[in-house]
Amino acid sequence: QVQLVESGGRLVQAGGSLRLSCVASGRTFSSFAMGWFRQAPGKEREFVAAISWSGGMTLHADSIKGRFIISRDNAKNTVYLQMNTLKPEDTAVYYCAADPKTIGGQEYEYDYWGQGTQVTVSS
Repeated sequence: QVQLVESGGRLVQAGGSLRLSCVASGRTFSSFAMGWFRQAPGKEREFVAAISWSGGMTLHADSIKGRFIISRDNAKNTVYLQMNTLKPEDTAVYYCAADPKTIGGQEYEYDYWGQGTQVTVSS
């Protein structure tokens, strides 16, 4: 089992920045690929970014490419999502997830999920 706890979400003005964190406990964090997903009101959950167990490979959704960056610190059992130049359409609940197999962009690939953290971007 892996427990994931996200933090860092809050209300921010458009153009601002936030850094989300996700701390993992339980099984060996460094053996998991990690991902960030988000769900806006009335919409399905969508892929944001993913990172391999070593941090050597990353994936970013086209909608956030160039603005968001995923990273991880295996010594701290933490994965981060640095979000810059935020837009109102980035408003969503952001979830981190753990994949024991390999880096991927599909929800079904991830076995463990956090409870989410709310990000609200005002215009």
